[in-house]
Amino acid sequence: MNRINGLFQNKKRGILSIYFTAGFPELNDTTAIIKALQANGIDMIEVGIPFSDPMADGPVIQESSTIALRNGMNLKILFSQLETLKNEVHIPLILMGYLNTVMQYGFESFCRDCQKAGISGMIIPDLPFKDYLEEYKPVADKYDLRIIMLITPETSGERIRLIDAHTDGFIYMVSSTSTTGAQKSFNAEKQDYFHRIKDMNLRNPRLIGFGISNKETLDVAFENAAGAIIGSKFISLLEKEKNPQEAVKKLMELSEN
Repeated sequence: MNRINGLFQNKKRGILSIYFTAGFPELNDTTAIIKALQANGIDMIEVGIPFSDPMADGPVIQESSTIALRNGMNLKILFSQLETLKNEVHIPLILMGYLNTVMQYGFESFCRDCQKAGISGMIIPDLPFKDYLEEYKPVADKYDLRIIMLITPETSGERIRLIDAHTDGFIYMVSSTSTTGAQKSFNAEKQDYFHRIKDMNLRNPRLIGFGISNKETLDVAFENAAGAIIGSKFISLLEKEKNPQEAVKKLMELSEN
């Protein structure tokens, strides 16, 4: 069974997924960060593929991409790093990156190398849904990979139902239409959105991402979905602590403070 499906089958609530940019702060930190996250009970990890123009990302993740690219990170290096962990990591790993990078690598080659490296799925924010259905999903299915789709407060109910019917794994529920970045709280409008989607009783479980940065936002995400995704906050901790273990330690304190 695909590890993403296995996770959501075995754990219905309180799932915590962490995003970080591969090759940041240093080129060879990727494996140490993954090991530290897994050792501290994180349920799933999203490994960001650095890109020169990450349009959905806020300044923290943009800066981490710039540094990672400067460090020399690319898909070939990333796959070689991930392959060394294949027998040590038992939680789902997801690659998150933009279509241009994946297309340059070649989508089937990308899927084949994902499978070899123990990757369970991918998030490609700028992949058009029509192209996903017609061209990308059949190839990903061949390699038992899940392509995760995003929804936002602006996504229509009809579109959400369509995504729910034709995807597998989970739905990435973006908390706002803005870019990624920490928020101190979710306002009434965002919470209305969470409740509206919750009431749709979708087939796929949902994770809420963008803006999870403290206990308040984490608790709201846990109340309204199967779990939460933290990205910018963790990257800020990686930059500050300069040590994956210390950054993860500070991250785990989020649920307490």
